[in-house]
Amino acid sequence: MPDTSKYDQILDALQTLMVSKNMQTITVSEIAQMAGIGKGSIYYYFSSKEAILEALIERNYKKPLKTAKDLAKRTDIPPFTRMAMILQACRNSSIEYQRQDAEPASISAKEQAYLHHKYLNYLICELKPELAAIIEQGISSGEIHFEYPAALAEIVLIVLTVKMGNSLLPSSQENIEETMRALISLLEKGTENPQGSLNFLLAL
Repeated sequence: MPDTSKYDQILDALQTLMVSKNMQTITVSEIAQMAGIGKGSIYYYFSSKEAILEALIERNYKKPLKTAKDLAKRTDIPPFTRMAMILQACRNSSIEYQRQDAEPASISAKEQAYLHHKYLNYLICELKPELAAIIEQGISSGEIHFEYPAALAEIVLIVLTVKMGNSLLPSSQENIEETMRALISLLEKGTENPQGSLNFLLAL
């Protein structure tokens, strides 16, 4: 059975190195040295440096994804309330990631864009089926009226994760709030919910 402590040591090492170095310039040897293990041991756990990054991303978003999976089963909670809870959990994880990252001067804008793209791509792909399931439940119960639940889940996630990250398309707080109001208006009209009924999403 793999040693989970070494597995986490490797992930911690990469995360530490990423504070001061570009991902492209970090070597497996450096990760092994930072983790305090032999280079050969790295390949027992991971096939490549890219695989380590993907595992790090998965670990950083473990909590919101568990929240999403749990909420997808909670049919006693209104669908849009569950959506808001999931997105709030994602927002908290996104804030934590940015705090750890700290964006030091040595990290280029290109590197920041690359890392955020990896994080957002993972988050959207993993959350889409859970959010789509919640929307489908809302359609079945008559609380949501929409023909394309998976597409709606994807649209909501793309808009919100880009705005939450605020790095791929840097925006002022006023612009972010305006985008949220527009999204809520579209959701209300598209799902045949009363105007103003989804304003609680502004609290995200």
